[in-house]
Amino acid sequence: MAVETSKKSGSDTHVIATGRRKTAVARVRLRAGSGAITVNGRAIDAYFPAIKDRVLVSGALEQLGKASSVNVDITVNGGGPTGQAGACRLGIARALKTFDTELEEALRHSGMLTRDGRMKERKKYGLRGARRGTQFSKR
Repeated sequence: MAVETSKKSGSDTHVIATGRRKTAVARVRLRAGSGAITVNGRAIDAYFPAIKDRVLVSGALEQLGKASSVNVDITVNGGGPTGQAGACRLGIARALKTFDTELEEALRHSGMLTRDGRMKERKKYGLRGARRGTQFSKR
């Protein structure tokens, strides 16, 4: 788990955390603020047009009541929209855990800190896919 805390000049303290899901990797920077969430330099509404993905990303913040007290800046690459949303969710949860250690138990009980280990199964030789064999021909 790659989580580090760094301090910039003045009182601008921020937390950096990494979240992964399928082949997506999200680097999350969390700092005290007004509740703005940006993903790859764009607003969350512009980056994730599907409501289910926006709810997944902001779920940890909404559940703990931190949605209006922290700013989140996310850089995400790899995978598709759902994998990226899941990676962002894990990254935000890990950053919140470091930002405020009292939140760890609530995050753990809600399953936000658990990494989803499901990945695409590799193709095997002699088969058409991971498990699909060749079509049987009687003649």
